[in-house]
Amino acid sequence: MASTSVSRTVPASPQKVWDLIGGFDSLPDWLPYIPESTALEGGRVRKLANPDGDVIVERLVAFNEAERHYTYAILEAPFPVTGYLSTLRVHPVDGRDDVAEVQWSGRFTPDGVSDTEAEELFAGIYADGLDALHQALSA
Repeated sequence: MASTSVSRTVPASPQKVWDLIGGFDSLPDWLPYIPESTALEGGRVRKLANPDGDVIVERLVAFNEAERHYTYAILEAPFPVTGYLSTLRVHPVDGRDDVAEVQWSGRFTPDGVSDTEAEELFAGIYADGLDALHQALSA
């Protein structure tokens, strides 16, 4: 099994960040790569569309409002992995109430690619996503 994790400090309080990203169906609010999200099964599943028309279906498997994180599994996607499980987490920064650290991590089994290739793919997706979050919070 392969894994990767990317963290960024963003210019907003942990609660403000969580208010933006903590909803499982909120990706279009801050992630340009996902302009469309449809909540299914009472909000426990999201069906995403990217600009290329690819469909990504993900299931919420854990959610913790108090600790500001959720974990999801990919059920369907155009990625070369199986068994994908990812967590999006917001951390406070000691001594600061105007910034937060956001960590996006995942583990998965590469399918048809090397561990390194799969890790680099998701590290790039996470980094681009956290850069987009930083821009959304800076606007």
